[in-house]
Amino acid sequence: MSTHNLRIGAHGEQCATDYLMSHGYDIIERNWRCPAGEVDIVAKQPGGPVCLIEVKTRTTLAYGHPAESITRTKLACMRQVAGFWRRERGGPHPLRLDLICITLDEDEPDIWHLAGVDR
Repeated sequence: MSTHNLRIGAHGEQCATDYLMSHGYDIIERNWRCPAGEVDIVAKQPGGPVCLIEVKTRTTLAYGHPAESITRTKLACMRQVAGFWRRERGGPHPLRLDLICITLDEDEPDIWHLAGVDR
């Protein structure tokens, strides 16, 4: 992956973290890795489940909306990562898989939070 794409991804993850914190979420971990893959953000929703969150960031919609990159294969990987996280860190807490899509423009990023993408 190019340095440019890594910077955009890191910026998107920071925007997502700021968004979640502004909505009362507690950030538990970022970029948690296991043999099945990685989760960008693990956060606890106030009064709700622990959320494993995939962040997709785009600078333009010319190649489609960020949500379009979540395929069945990606969802299967997210479920596997969630299983590893539950065994290693999660305990009895309910888990939810979320997606945060970010489109960067010149002013404010456009942030769309889709809760429960695995349902």
